[in-house]
Amino acid sequence: MFNVTVLKMKDIKKYLIVTLIIMIGAIGINKYFSQITKGQKVVQKLIGENSMLGCLEQTVPTMSTMNEEYKKIASEDDKEEKNVENKLLQGVLKTQISSIQGMEKAEKKQEKERQQKEIEETKAAKEENNSQKVEVAQTGLGTQIITNQPLKENYNTQYGKVKIKNETDYELTNEILQPNITIENKNILLFHTHSCESYTSSEAYSYEPTGNYRTTDLNFTVTRVGTELETQLKQYNYHVVHDTSYHDYPAYNGSYTRSLATVENNLKTTPADIIIDVHRDAIGSRSDYAPTVKIGENDIAAQIMFVIGTDNGGLWHPNWQQNLKFAIKIQEKAEEMYPGLFKAITLTKSRYNQHTGQYASIIEVGATGNTLEQCLTSMKYLAKVMAEAM
Repeated sequence: MFNVTVLKMKDIKKYLIVTLIIMIGAIGINKYFSQITKGQKVVQKLIGENSMLGCLEQTVPTMSTMNEEYKKIASEDDKEEKNVENKLLQGVLKTQISSIQGMEKAEKKQEKERQQKEIEETKAAKEENNSQKVEVAQTGLGTQIITNQPLKENYNTQYGKVKIKNETDYELTNEILQPNITIENKNILLFHTHSCESYTSSEAYSYEPTGNYRTTDLNFTVTRVGTELETQLKQYNYHVVHDTSYHDYPAYNGSYTRSLATVENNLKTTPADIIIDVHRDAIGSRSDYAPTVKIGENDIAAQIMFVIGTDNGGLWHPNWQQNLKFAIKIQEKAEEMYPGLFKAITLTKSRYNQHTGQYASIIEVGATGNTLEQCLTSMKYLAKVMAEAM
């Protein structure tokens, strides 16, 4: 197309020069004859099809056609040139945008890596610090329940030395209660449906409450108790996952729905049969109620209580009897090693998300009147019992 366009431009130049000469001559002749009135007829005769102006009339349409063709070619060239420019501009813009996006992704990746590094360093420092302070429970120690103003012990079923408060419509037979289970999967999942449950403030663990025996500072709640249990269990080479997610904050309602999602997500990556939801006894009518047991000469530990759910409330829960057997197995060993560490098991109509594991349970560690250090002491002995029982 480029060569054709050049040839036409040369032709156009020729025509323009010829036309210009003709037009100058025609104008001169026209002016000359226009001054002579009588010569107008002669001029009209001279200007015919074969005259100079006739040639001009023939030449002009030709030039007009050529001009239109040239304009069309020029328009197409301009359009093509603009398309090329637009494509180049778009390419530059895409390159710049990709470069900016790449920089943003790199910055986000670096920030994520930095945060992950900080988390790992904090965790490593915490584990190192805990490993230096971990005190493994001793056996062969005497125990004594020393609860001030204790609540009346309430139970209606007993298996050996294990007492059970049965709140369901089910009759608990020996077959149901016998802890004839073999625990093969030793993975343990700890979490907290009510993460913000806290205890009586003490000199060692003083905190600012954000509710009635509640705080969003997880260093002073049942979440901290879960961390202690995790640390203690790891001394016995158990693989423990401790999820410290909030489930009762900022809203208390829906806590169990949120904690169920947490459990299910954890089970996708770490299959576990032993699933423990660590709570504090929710009894709040008595702020001085502190179920406590003395172990050995110096340790004061908060008492622990298993809460086991069933399908009696109408929710699907095919393995509640396995859950109950697990609780009995652990508590049976506790009664042998540290009598009084556990209160009677509570068997309820509600499910409490315990359908998620073969050996799932709630353990309530202490009550509102207990201090955090008493609850941390309990975890030392609970871990020892679990290690012996399993």
